[in-house]
Amino acid sequence: MAIVVEHDKRKHEILQKSLDVFIDEGYEDATFQKIADRCGITRTTLYIYFKNKHEIFLGSIKALLSDLEIKLKSIMKDETLSAEVLLRKVLRLLAASCEENKKLYNVLLNYLMQLKKSGIDTNERVRRRTIRLRHLMSTILIKGIQNKEFKDLNVKDLNEILYGLLEAGMFRIAVLNQNNISEIDNALNTVVDSIKM
Repeated sequence: MAIVVEHDKRKHEILQKSLDVFIDEGYEDATFQKIADRCGITRTTLYIYFKNKHEIFLGSIKALLSDLEIKLKSIMKDETLSAEVLLRKVLRLLAASCEENKKLYNVLLNYLMQLKKSGIDTNERVRRRTIRLRHLMSTILIKGIQNKEFKDLNVKDLNEILYGLLEAGMFRIAVLNQNNISEIDNALNTVVDSIKM
């Protein structure tokens, strides 16, 4: 009797477990064999789902971002929240995500540095991955301005300030090895306080 394999479920499990391999080993030292071993499958089976390590890594990052996006959308669905509370909740979730994924940001930073050395525009790569996040924050800011909760300031500039603070938090965690980003969290709240009407 043949064993029925749920391919989408298995692919998702591989992406989750491979993320641990990248975190534990680093991007350079993570191998197809190590990923297959962690997943309890053979390399041949792993090749059914992915062409190479790069594809697995990008899939793992995309899965992590998708999970974060689901949480963000859940917050956004609550129409009872004011724009201010909404913005604070979203920023807190993003800051907490930075803390929770400290090791991943180290791997991601090393990966981006490798791309940069090979002449790839890392800014464009990161921008493509974060465009939805930037749009989400702009949506909240616009809602707050329209509802007279926030001052009528340039949304693009505000978005850059908030996003820049989040990037600073990631830098502090990935490069400076800080264990938390409470200072960034405080700075984000100060910005929200300063734009309130």
